[in-house]
Amino acid sequence: MSTVTSTSRSAPTPTDLGVGARLSLHPSGGVATVLADAYAAADASGVEVTADDVSTLVRGSEADVLRFVQQVVATGARLAGHAVAHVHLSRGCPGEVACELPDDAVLAWADAPELPATGLRATAQWALYPLDDGRPGHPGDHMRAIEQAVAVARTRATVSPERFVTRLDGDLADVLGAVAAGWLAAGRHVRHVVAHATVSVGSAPEG
Repeated sequence: MSTVTSTSRSAPTPTDLGVGARLSLHPSGGVATVLADAYAAADASGVEVTADDVSTLVRGSEADVLRFVQQVVATGARLAGHAVAHVHLSRGCPGEVACELPDDAVLAWADAPELPATGLRATAQWALYPLDDGRPGHPGDHMRAIEQAVAVARTRATVSPERFVTRLDGDLADVLGAVAAGWLAAGRHVRHVVAHATVSVGSAPEG
């Protein structure tokens, strides 16, 4: 169990807030070489990267995590011609079975990063999970948090409702930016927010 102590006078760190991602990249061919080259080409400054046989854990600030994820996915797609990435973002719990965070730390403000355009068309199926309905004594509305997150995502990418997910279309930067913007918008009101996106780059059907 992780217990984080913080006060409103001390800004919580990304480690305190449990900011991080799980990334799995699946290129269409040359898997070993593409994966090695894609991760090697990404700027890992500011992030902690730990890989296993299923996924790669990335820890750091929201902006650094998203920047690293974008670079890995973009490089992998360019090298392979087509790649699919599973991106899991979490904020508001350090990642153990249980966690306790003070309210002022949980609701710390963070802006969505502005990611540079890649020239790569991407599509994604995105789902957002607010895992708490607000601060103790201040019950929230998780559906309202999701609706607000989708509204924020609309400012970044083309958004279409689908069964159980929301579809995002645009440049890879716009799609990942929309995922991040919605995730962080919900995090302003909800204790722990997880976002999951399956992102396909290089296989979007012609309109």
